[in-house]
Amino acid sequence: MSDSKDIIVRVENLEKTYRTQIESLTILKDLNMSVARGSKCVIVGRSGSGKSTLLNIIGGLDSATCGSVTVDGIQVASMAEEELTHYRQKVLGLVFQFHYLLKDFTALENVFLPCYMAGEKKKLAIEKAKSLLRDVGLEDRMNHLPSELSGGERQRVAVARCLVNDPELILADEPTGNLDLANAALIGDLLFSMADKYKKTLILVTHDMNLASKGDVRYFIKDGKLSSADGAADAENPGENQ
Repeated sequence: MSDSKDIIVRVENLEKTYRTQIESLTILKDLNMSVARGSKCVIVGRSGSGKSTLLNIIGGLDSATCGSVTVDGIQVASMAEEELTHYRQKVLGLVFQFHYLLKDFTALENVFLPCYMAGEKKKLAIEKAKSLLRDVGLEDRMNHLPSELSGGERQRVAVARCLVNDPELILADEPTGNLDLANAALIGDLLFSMADKYKKTLILVTHDMNLASKGDVRYFIKDGKLSSADGAADAENPGENQ
């Protein structure tokens, strides 16, 4: 059991219920987990099981109905809007199934802009971006627009971008879901190797059992709760995003 000092994410008694005028649907209920600093945690589960919802709550992109999420000692729900902006800029690195690159900006601009906008000097932001793009194998593609890159290359840009502000925690939501098998394997390997190289904590949700096997901690989410991933064979095929 990790010492509490080494826990970067702690989720306690988390519940998420969506309500309409005619019904309510509980996605997460009494969910508990802790993630050790520097670990690579993978969450798998059926479509609609709440994987992405959990990640969004940890990322401050959604709010819980009850329970708490603490990241680096700070409760996410207690953050004011300005604190949430800082949290997403400085503490988190986000990678999604879709790359969300700015279509009119080059790969280099897409990576350095978040750093520059967070207050870094432009020259240093560009240097950081170039170094990360070299790390992901895009040294010769830095000045290409997203439309001039393959799907795998765009996602490599997204991986570089998620690291440019030197975050403590990387959240990856189905990062290989839109890719063919070869590129999915490449991006999966890249995410884990970059997290290792830069000593980042990684929480990743996926349907891809090959990708899930790379984690040093694996959970299966079912009926709104987490359990050991030994039962993860029930997860559906890759590509069905929650």
